[in-house]
Amino acid sequence: MVSEDNIKERDYQFARDAVVQSIVRNIRFNRSEIKKLEEILEKMLWESGYHLESLPGVDIVTACSLIDNIGNINRFSSADKLASFAGVAPKNNSSAGKGNDEQNKSQGKRELYNTLFFLANQQIYKSSKGEPRNPALRAYFGYKTTHGKTKVQGLLCIMRRLVSIIYSMMKNKSEYHMPEVRGWEVS
Repeated sequence: MVSEDNIKERDYQFARDAVVQSIVRNIRFNRSEIKKLEEILEKMLWESGYHLESLPGVDIVTACSLIDNIGNINRFSSADKLASFAGVAPKNNSSAGKGNDEQNKSQGKRELYNTLFFLANQQIYKSSKGEPRNPALRAYFGYKTTHGKTKVQGLLCIMRRLVSIIYSMMKNKSEYHMPEVRGWEVS
């Protein structure tokens, strides 16, 4: 590619060409290494028995990240415990019955929180085809934002819903089945 380039010669052009060729070799090497690692991750995911990649927007890397950050699902007695671990459950900030719930920013595993945040965005925003990846969660997000929640609060609601879905999928080793959407209700 460098030899076919028609850019006029500059000072130390041979060094520039060598750097570009080195970068291209590195990119090719990294692509082959990524492919090998993804094959290993795919095998590990298959052996785990989890079907998290059946959830729209979840690829092999995201599924392995979820499994790595959650660990043994049996250590959580409910999806609520997992949500608290992930930092998605609201924190009650009240005294004598006065106060409100707020986002729990101080607790939870940040890597898991970040993965869930990324996944929530994947669920509600439109793909390159112009359709949401998960129409049910998109409808739920729309319902929450039209009924007084901010977009960030709506995303947190989606994250909390995802925690319940992921908990159930991992606990039962089941696949995700897209629910039908009727208005904002999901069946």
